[in-house]
Amino acid sequence: MQLKSINQLKNIKSKRVLLRLDLNVPIVRGKVADDFRIQTAIPTVNLLRDAGAKVIIVSHIEGKGGESLKPVADHLNERKIPVIFSDKYFTVAAKSILEKMKDGEVVLFENVRSNKGETLNSKNFAEKLAAMGDIYVNEAFSVSHRNHASIVGVPKLLPSYVGTVFAREVKNLSQAFEPDRPFLFILGGAKFETKLPLIKKFLSHADFIFVGGALANNFFKELNFEVGQSVVSKGSFNLSGLLKTQKVFIPTDVVVASGNVAGRGQKVKSVQDVNSNEKILDVGPRSLIQLGGLVSQAKFILWNGPLGNCEDGFFEGTQKTAEIIAKANAKSVIGGGDTVAAIKKVGLLDKFTFVSTGGGAMLDFLANETLPGIEAIKDKE
Repeated sequence: MQLKSINQLKNIKSKRVLLRLDLNVPIVRGKVADDFRIQTAIPTVNLLRDAGAKVIIVSHIEGKGGESLKPVADHLNERKIPVIFSDKYFTVAAKSILEKMKDGEVVLFENVRSNKGETLNSKNFAEKLAAMGDIYVNEAFSVSHRNHASIVGVPKLLPSYVGTVFAREVKNLSQAFEPDRPFLFILGGAKFETKLPLIKKFLSHADFIFVGGALANNFFKELNFEVGQSVVSKGSFNLSGLLKTQKVFIPTDVVVASGNVAGRGQKVKSVQDVNSNEKILDVGPRSLIQLGGLVSQAKFILWNGPLGNCEDGFFEGTQKTAEIIAKANAKSVIGGGDTVAAIKKVGLLDKFTFVSTGGGAMLDFLANETLPGIEAIKDKE
């Protein structure tokens, strides 16, 4: 897939570049707790600054309500990436900031989702955003599955490009459609109903599919195994045919805990031996050996989603899987917020061929081979 990239931009000195980033990072007590996405975006910001562009950053941040990007601005300034922060859009003060911008300066605007026009993909809001820039650059692959104004509305109104990281996302994830073989697809996490289409699609692309995390619980239920208090997606999915393909593998043992409190009575059990008062929380050691055998055969590995309940602190299976893949003689592409966070804890992110910034966007791209944000820029071409 060929997209107009930021590398094709010429003579942008003094041009106003509206740069859509994903700076949705965790904030703890007013400070950035994990700056992976910020660090990923900095080279693009510096590229535009060095070219003399006036860089106007639009992003969002999520939470329980009223979240601000001010801590992100402070974080950037502390790391010698000078930014001016504007807490409002389209006000007299905001317009004054833009009018006074010098070549190479950067302005970061407040959470774009604080305006309902963003998530409603309001034409009026998109027009107001577009009026702030001369050129639009999308460097927010991880939210480009959203039909939001700053993702799909603005590209209709300005010359539009994707950033260097966005282009690498598309290039590396596209390897899954014509992979080196054998190809191993590892899928974890939850929300079975959204990930089942991926399993079905990649039956024709992958040589092996290992399903772990809460997704595996639906297979256990299909096989009439007790799943106790475990997370299971509701609905009937008719999975027996997938297991008969001999391409789909599920854990043979799991880590469980008694009761509703994670960690109470923690033990390893075969999947057939789980009790009704127990909750499956992680993949077991025999299953990791099984997965290691698949990894050793693979030439290309695609992985999305943790193999344990990371929210309750069960990282071990995910981290050991990372260690296995890091030692493998294979191209490896990984993604998903919980997956990346778990691997970052053991310092292995640089051991993979490519680490995607996308969670839902990665899954949507793999399922559809495009995203609304991509189509918006392709239409512009």
